[in-house]
Amino acid sequence: MSLEQLIIKCKKNDAQAQSQIYKLFSSQLFALCLKYSKNYAEAQDNLQDSFVTIFKKIDQFGNKGSLEGWMKRITINTALQRYRSVGVFDIVNEDQIEDVAVEIYEEDISLDFLLSIIQELPDRYRLVFNLYVLDDYSHKEIAEMMGISTGTSKSNLARARMILKDKIEHYKLKDHSQSL
Repeated sequence: MSLEQLIIKCKKNDAQAQSQIYKLFSSQLFALCLKYSKNYAEAQDNLQDSFVTIFKKIDQFGNKGSLEGWMKRITINTALQRYRSVGVFDIVNEDQIEDVAVEIYEEDISLDFLLSIIQELPDRYRLVFNLYVLDDYSHKEIAEMMGISTGTSKSNLARARMILKDKIEHYKLKDHSQSL
């Protein structure tokens, strides 16, 4: 059955078609949920909530663009909504911080380490970092999605980069001192 046929059946609340859509896209969307969640359990909750919303709003998908892109946007918004409800995006000071470049050489740092330090970032910094760096959203789009100003988005990204840079430098120093 083609994707178009599955979408038509999903619009008619066909459980088998919904199951097939879930099987086709759940692993990709779960990976996305992991980026925007504090932990594995929260990512599972976000995935579940995302699919509930996807199937509830499938009538709104007008075959403009890809289904996958549409579902990714819903998934990101679902994860962000969890944080909006607890006031994670409230910020007291929007002072601009100098943007920091983070240099990473593949042989120096493992992907697992990099992902773990990104996951450790405070929520507001991690979310902006993921949206901007990993998912290629503009600061204007991030500001709209998160209900913050463009300046706050830029400031949060700069702070995330500073934290990551410090952790990477600390890791390199620790790793280098152990190899001596």
